[in-house]
Formats: sequence, structure tokens, C-alpha cells
Amino acid sequence: MKESIFRKSSIFAALGSIFLIIIFAILLFQDNKRVHTLVLVTGQKEGQYYAFGQALSKVVHNHNHRIKIEIIESNDPQENLELLQGKKAELALVQSDTIVNNSTKAIAFLFPEVFHLMVRQDAGINDISDIEGKRIALMSKGSGSYNMFWRLQEHYQLDVEQIKTIPLPITEAHQALEDGEVDGLFRVVSLENPAVIQLLRNPQIKIIPIDQGAALRLELPALEVMSIPKGSYHGASPTPAEDLPAVGVRAVLITNKKISREVIFEITRILYEARNELVQEFIQAAMIEQWDESPHLGFTFHPGALDYYNKGNPSFIVEYAEAIGLCLSVSMLLISSVWQLRSWFTGKQK
Repeated sequence: MKESIFRKSSIFAALGSIFLIIIFAILLFQDNKRVHTLVLVTGQKEGQYYAFGQALSKVVHNHNHRIKIEIIESNDPQENLELLQGKKAELALVQSDTIVNNSTKAIAFLFPEVFHLMVRQDAGINDISDIEGKRIALMSKGSGSYNMFWRLQEHYQLDVEQIKTIPLPITEAHQALEDGEVDGLFRVVSLENPAVIQLLRNPQIKIIPIDQGAALRLELPALEVMSIPKGSYHGASPTPAEDLPAVGVRAVLITNKKISREVIFEITRILYEARNELVQEFIQAAMIEQWDESPHLGFTFHPGALDYYNKGNPSFIVEYAEAIGLCLSVSMLLISSVWQLRSWFTGKQK
């Protein structure tokens, strides 16, 4: 009687092991076919963050159909960070001066964003101190450009009461300067931005230098001393007419530390190795910063991004972690099954 029960138990154990092996194989197959959908929160549809997000989504999907990036717009970088930390997005774009917590990881430092102060020729503005008593259009409240203007105001000790600031959406702000409804427009934006190129075709509008970049860095280390090269916005009759001192920040692609290491590795790989395709979609991608090991002002990098930066490929264990785990599980089940079958045959012989 005991021998019969033992034999039946052994048979059921063996069948159970085979069943588990089949289940594991099905799950692995499904994982290999699964599409990873990530939400990337960018900025206003008229802005460069949204345009870059669309370009990245297209190029990533072209190179890996298992990764789909959905683009959503937002009003400002702080909202982007909140959506990421609230797990309503897996990816976000912010400026390099953004303060992040330890759960937020960088994937890449992207294109520079330069402070642009554009004014009307007849406004009597030749340097930033001249904007007192003038009407200055800013980007929407809460935006990175809006916040940066007030950092400049503090540094240059401008009288807030003497400046009429008018926050506006991007398109409306540009139009207001064109129409002479404001004397100047301040915006943090990448070089050769199409909207800025269009605006500076108007001979009545010019760019004002923003110097003291090194001093500004003492107050805000995330800033970089930059320049707007001669002819950046028009070559035949150069606009600007000479290299202008400037200051700026960088756009940063960030994610949550819990997002799949393999997925972030693949996004990072495509970001750098498919750069030519990305530039065709978004020309400022040509200025994406090469990664180095120096500190990045409060940002730490996602392990998946570091896998790419450090070795160019994920380690064997990282890349095949799931397959290795499956093999180990199957091996243990097979060993258990063989042992149980051996016990069954031994019992039968007895």
C-alpha cells in the first residue's frame, strides 16, 4: 500500500515538474515578445522638449519594436518631476538645475539650452541692466525659462518694480515681440531653434549678451558658461554680428531607478548609436553631451545607462539574467524529477 502511494506521488511530482517547466518556457517566451510602453513627459507642444520627445520615440521604436515611448506635454519641468516621482510617467525631461531625489536617475545629459534675451532695436536695450522700465515677455509661470529670469534679476540686482514682466505661451510671446507689444523677450532655448530663427529674421529685433557667466555659476553651479556664435541665426548678414557671451543649462533625460535595467540600457544605446537618425528628426541632438565620470551636480545615473557608458554592452549576467534564472529553475526541477523517478524505479524493483 505504501509502495503504491509512493509511486503515485513520484509520478505526480514528475508531471508537476514538467508542467512547471512548460509554464516557465511560456512566461519567458511572452516576456521576449512583450512591448515595454513608457510615458515620457516633455513640455508644451510648441517647445523643444516636446519635439525632442517625438524624435526620440520614433528613433527608439525604429530600432527596437519592443520599446514604445508615449509623449505627453506639460507646463514646466517641476510638473515633469512630479509626474515621474508620482509614477505617472517613466521618463521625463528637465533642466540640469533641477533638484532631484535619490529615486530619480539620469539617462543622459542632452543639448545645451542658452539664455536668450531678444529685444526690439528701438527699445533702447543694450545690456541686461537696461530692461528696467521696459516690458519683457517671459515664458509661462513655473517654466524653466520663467524661473531662470528671476535668478538673473537677483544677480544683476534689477529693481522688480521697474520691470513689467508678461508671462505668455511660447507662440504668443514671440508674436508680442514681433508686433511691438513688448520691448523684449527672455527665453532659455537651444541654439538654432526654428522659432528663434524666424523671430530674428525681423531686422527690428536683436540679441543682447548675457555676460558674468562665471559669477552666475557661483550662485547656481548647474549653469554653464556658453556663447552664441557669430552667424548662428543668419550667415549672410551675420546674426548675431559677433560671438556673444551667454550662459545656459542642459536638458536632462531622467527616469525612475526601478525602471527595467535592460530597457534603459537599450534607450541609452539607441540615443548614442542612432545619433544621425535622431539629428535628422531634431537637429539639436547633434549637441548631446558625451558621458564622462565627472560629478553631474546632484544627478546619479541609472544602472542601465551606466552599463552602456562603462562597457558598451550589459554584462552577461545582466543581459541574460532571466534566461539564467530559468535555466537554474529548470535544472533544479529536472534534478528533482530524475531523483523522484529513480526512487520510484527503486521502489518498484523492491
